Amino acid sequence: MLTSRVPAHGRERGATRGDSLSLITNILINLAAFALLAVGGGLGSAWYMIEAGSRLSTRSSGPWMTWSAAGRPDADPYTRAHTVRNALLPLASTLEITYQAKADSRGGRLQAGCEYAIVMEGLDGGTWWSLAAFDGQGGLIHNTAERYAFSSDSVMREPDGRAIITLARDARPGNWLPIGGSKVNLVLTVQDAAWAAAVHEGGAKALPPIQRLACR
Repeated sequence: MLTSRVPAHGRERGATRGDSLSLITNILINLAAFALLAVGGGLGSAWYMIEAGSRLSTRSSGPWMTWSAAGRPDADPYTRAHTVRNALLPLASTLEITYQAKADSRGGRLQAGCEYAIVMEGLDGGTWWSLAAFDGQGGLIHNTAERYAFSSDSVMREPDGRAIITLARDARPGNWLPIGGSKVNLVLTVQDAAWAAAVHEGGAKALPPIQRLACR
């Protein structure tokens, strides 16, 4: 009985060729995985820079953060992208500074189930300001009082000139700013040329602390 036999060197050549193909396949798979990770990492870092900013594009004072180049013709690409993505229309930053806060002065995320107090002082002397509350998606917080913001023109003041604004889900006496939903974002707008110039020159400006009073 005749039996066909493959020479040993033929089997070795076939095995070597198979190993090479397997190695090439593994290399291609790894390269594809690295490429996907690189693209994903690049997109993730770009999204973070546009959404949260960095030390190069933002400045912070306590819980408040501002995009320092917003409204300037020489704004960096991330500031421009942030402005477009959030449909913002800032005035010239030489006149107005807009601050955002998502946490209280102790670092806790602002929640609609909590009550907060913000003492507005040190912003007078010709400085106009407004304080508004939005939900976590940046929308207005609907309330029966139809109250969405306070400004230096509309706020009620204490005998010593301070203005205390209370954020709570339920009505409070005085300057009550309704909050609802789950998470809360605050926007503080300051219009003052001298203030803006000091901020752009790196001067530290004290902003009102956000004090958490109680939570449900």
